[in-house]
Amino acid sequence: MGIIGTDWQDKMYVGGAWRPGSGDTLKVVAPASGEVLGALASASPADVDAAATQAADAQADWAARTPSERAAVLRRAGHLWEEHAEEIGEWIVKETGAIPPKAGLETHIAAEECYEASALPSHPLGDVLASNEAHWSFARRRPAGVVTVISPFNFPLILSIRSVAPALALGNAVLLKPDPRTSVSGGVSIVQVLREAGLPDGVLQLVPGGRETGEAAVAAPEVRVVSFTGSTAAGRAVGALGAQHLKRTHLELGGNSALVVLPGADVAKAVSAGAFGSFMHQGQVCMTTGRHLVHESLHDEYVERLGATADALPVGDPATSQVALGPIIDGSQLAKIDGLVQSSVGSGARLVAGGSHEDLFYRPTVLADVDGTMPAWREEIFGPVAPVRTFHTTEEAIALARENDYGLSLGILGDVGEAMTVADAVPSGIVHINEQTVADEANAPFGGVAASGTGSRFGGAQANIEAFTENQWLTVRAEIAPYPF
Repeated sequence: MGIIGTDWQDKMYVGGAWRPGSGDTLKVVAPASGEVLGALASASPADVDAAATQAADAQADWAARTPSERAAVLRRAGHLWEEHAEEIGEWIVKETGAIPPKAGLETHIAAEECYEASALPSHPLGDVLASNEAHWSFARRRPAGVVTVISPFNFPLILSIRSVAPALALGNAVLLKPDPRTSVSGGVSIVQVLREAGLPDGVLQLVPGGRETGEAAVAAPEVRVVSFTGSTAAGRAVGALGAQHLKRTHLELGGNSALVVLPGADVAKAVSAGAFGSFMHQGQVCMTTGRHLVHESLHDEYVERLGATADALPVGDPATSQVALGPIIDGSQLAKIDGLVQSSVGSGARLVAGGSHEDLFYRPTVLADVDGTMPAWREEIFGPVAPVRTFHTTEEAIALARENDYGLSLGILGDVGEAMTVADAVPSGIVHINEQTVADEANAPFGGVAASGTGSRFGGAQANIEAFTENQWLTVRAEIAPYPF
């Protein structure tokens, strides 16, 4: 049966068991073929409230476990991701439309996230503070309590486990609400792995569902921290709801990341980087290269080569054939992508490659002669589209790269000294010099600025400890202090 099993069918995971939910049924559908792979029960607001209460009850005992006990669970989980990578990867391929290497990346990073998290319980969790009083003064980090994790469809495993693992390691309980389109990859697999790894009952609750479920998972009184990854529009709503209920919300949102190709860069290598940055996982990545800024001396060759590369990439069902791109997640997302492309072409952009689709399979697309007013340049497309503009000077490249509401990732190709000048001048949570815009490592801080979110709240010990604990002031005297009354 493997580790995924079938006990989750038509259920949610609450109180350490798979149970029926009182919400609607959520079908698990393969976007490439339309095959129904299974179904889960969605959690109603009442289900979420019950799950939050049970999570709070279980959290106190979990937080009281020794650091070694909590670390051991996360280490075992890391081994299980590696042991069952093939099975879980097959689910990722079918459920998300990913090609197998992308699925392998997800299971690899899931293991790395658990290994990194396993070190957190033994990390220094406080400071000794200077004081003028006759007492010892400390600042110590304590578990926040119950953490809600809301994750998206595109990298459902990575974008769930990167919050679930450190939150658990630091002594919290978790309510996990994955995107309803990818609830197995982003939810069921995590439950089954952590159960097998020895996580006590009730510490992790899986509450599948849509917007109503997510709102309940934010508003539940027991929840103290919300970790959300998704679109900027949805993030604004989550942030507002969290503020209304006085919850700390960590928001990792959208992007429209620029790749700057400086004069003198190797065009062949730059095109390879740009194609990967724009077309990897059909462009359904928050860090996707959404804007190509190419120096005028390289522009024409770059556009020609990028178009040829796009035309040569095979598109199809990654579960049945060897392809470079799979399907878009659903018809609504495909309509948005095609609408942005066609609107931009109608406004004067030149279609160099792509711009067409069959069912949910959208061809990798290259647009040239683009200006700053066109939708494909201004907006986050979240599809396999590479708009290209030219620049004349480094100052102009900086101005064009800054001409955006987002600030997630920035790639700069070419001379390192000039690249550093660009990097220092463009606000961005992530900068890669001589690499494209898409990358992730479990021990690296991750997050954006401006419309891309509330900063680096994921990855690395410091970010995770700040994200999933509360800072407490503690003083100790040898005997009761004297007071004037």
